[in-house]
Amino acid sequence: MTSKVAAVVLSGVLILGSCSSDEQPASSVSAQESSRDVSNRSSGGKGRGNASVVPVETAQVTTKPIPITIPAVGTVEAISTVQIRSQAAGQLISIGFKEGDEVRKGQLLFALDARPFQAALAEAQAALERDTATANNQRAQLTRQQRLFDRGIIARDQYEMQDATAKSSEAVVSVDKAAVDAAQLNLQYARITAPISGRAGSLGVHVGDIVHPTDAAPMVTVNQVAPIYVSFSVPGKYLADIRRYQREHPLRVEGRIAPATLPGAQPPAPSVAAPDVQPAPPGQTEEGLVTFIDNAVDTTTGTIKLRGTFDNADRTLWPGLFLQVDLQLRTEVNAIVVPAAAVQVSQNGNYVYVVKPDDTVEMRPVSIERQQGNEIVIAKGLSGGEQIVTDGQLRLTPGAHVDITRGLGDTASE
Repeated sequence: MTSKVAAVVLSGVLILGSCSSDEQPASSVSAQESSRDVSNRSSGGKGRGNASVVPVETAQVTTKPIPITIPAVGTVEAISTVQIRSQAAGQLISIGFKEGDEVRKGQLLFALDARPFQAALAEAQAALERDTATANNQRAQLTRQQRLFDRGIIARDQYEMQDATAKSSEAVVSVDKAAVDAAQLNLQYARITAPISGRAGSLGVHVGDIVHPTDAAPMVTVNQVAPIYVSFSVPGKYLADIRRYQREHPLRVEGRIAPATLPGAQPPAPSVAAPDVQPAPPGQTEEGLVTFIDNAVDTTTGTIKLRGTFDNADRTLWPGLFLQVDLQLRTEVNAIVVPAAAVQVSQNGNYVYVVKPDDTVEMRPVSIERQQGNEIVIAKGLSGGEQIVTDGQLRLTPGAHVDITRGLGDTASE
């Protein structure tokens, strides 16, 4: 009886264990499936092919006239530079201008003491009058001697002696006339006037100085600065193009004054210069025309020298100033232009990202004709009006969706 009860109990335990073993796998599978669902929801659907949107900045491809230029570095030169020196020795008694003044052609610059020159002129004139009277008397004597010689009253040698005396007197008169002219010229030299219009430099003399024609230093130097020259050199390989375009139209040249700011310097105070002189703002552009092409290419540098003439009416350009020069050969009327930031470089060449109407991008190869400042002229690959990416290219791939955070198309086209 006892053994039968034990067998029944053991049988029940085995049945319960079998049931418990069958239910455990179902519970584990359900938990794993729930975990995968949560994981999928937290991943936001990644891994199913949904691409993220990339923020970019864009600009519009424009079509506009762009000049074809040759860059160079130019030097401003005065058209005329005259060193004023005295042509007669004397004492300086007055100066008719101040250092740095604009002087006009014919304006009195210096005056010497004229009294010694006036005295020398009076002396020369008196000698001329005396010798003229002597010459007149000798000519009268010669006339009488000739009548007597013709009648055979006097000998030939006496007549010829009188003829020589008369001619000698006439020669003395000629010398006296030259002396008078020299004295008058020296009197004119006492007044020193400006031979050209221009700007005066620093003075080398002062009132009271004795000046001589042989002085080493000039009294003052006058530079003609309006108009003014800008000389520059370009590679000799452009000579044929320069001459060809010059035959078609006058070549324009632009000169830009490079900004020069000292580290830590404060903005300059308002100018107190003469009213006709305006300070040149940094980067200001002046325009002129090419008026000279040298007749030979420099064999040491392979460049050829050109010179442009600038009106310089506001006296912006000064002799010795360096300029960034652009020689304009011609203007390309319908050039395809993009910002330089839009063009990227790869192993296969240059390319840009073009934004399509569905806000996806296309990677398009382009050919560059040249760069003009911050703009690039495209020879092939783009057309006017297309929208291109200018910032954010590193995160893009062909076909990516973009979000235009700042469109530059309207601004660029304006």
